[in-house]
Amino acid sequence: MAGEEPIVVSAATLRDWDLLIHCFDASIGYQQINNVNVWMHYDQEVLKKDISLGNLYKVTRGGTPGFFFSVTYRDPVIWREQETGNAIYLHRMVVNPACKGERLFGEVVRWATKHAADQGRQQIRMDTWADNTRLIAYYCSFGFRVIEYYTTPDTSELPVHNRNLSIVLLEMDLKPAY
Repeated sequence: MAGEEPIVVSAATLRDWDLLIHCFDASIGYQQINNVNVWMHYDQEVLKKDISLGNLYKVTRGGTPGFFFSVTYRDPVIWREQETGNAIYLHRMVVNPACKGERLFGEVVRWATKHAADQGRQQIRMDTWADNTRLIAYYCSFGFRVIEYYTTPDTSELPVHNRNLSIVLLEMDLKPAY
């Protein structure tokens, strides 16, 4: 996928399903080998729902999806009183192992910045494992800042793989248009 091929962010479809599942499984394997926090499992029904609602996206270069992510427009369980309706939330991000190291997350940030502005939102928010300092630093290198460390509740309002996790909340403010 290297080179100057155009990069496109578009809605994922069920045609992407096998690759999407491969990416999640490969990510779990990578996390286990590198002794970092691991998704013990992931909720495939949540992924299917994201696809059906048009909230699961893919970053594609040269016809190959290299990165998947979901977008939500409210996250009151994790962000609690900080949920004000002014942000979009990035969730369930996973890279195609064939595209690792290509910094495709930068394309997600570019797309999310425009999408948030189009939605009248002032922030992009996300969360990740609290003890993965390398990943936190990576996200901060794109302009995110740490807001809070938090342990998610054990509630059916969250997918099973997101319950009782020690996470860090990250936020990026959008620059106002002049």
